[in-house]
Amino acid sequence: MRIALHTKVRADRIAEYEAAHREVPKELTDAIRAAGATSWTIWRSGTELFHVLECEDYARLLAELEKLPVNMVWQARMAELLDVVHDYSDDGAGAGLPVVWELP
Repeated sequence: MRIALHTKVRADRIAEYEAAHREVPKELTDAIRAAGATSWTIWRSGTELFHVLECEDYARLLAELEKLPVNMVWQARMAELLDVVHDYSDDGAGAGLPVVWELP
């Protein structure tokens, strides 16, 4: 399944956010893959962040990552840099952006 998400970086923390993503811990990327993700891309327009990820089951991915220590540390770090954070709650599994149009 393909999921699109929206988060928002703080205007004064863009450089830190981008620097952090140049050094995502291998333990975290391995855990994301093990939870079923096959790709994850983030684009930035100003402070707006748009994510597209491919995974087997997004709700399962969130559940597997939510309490994982390496992800908890990462999410705490991201919370310092973001105005709108990635939602790991039960409601977050349904928080993807709705598809409006796709090239047939």
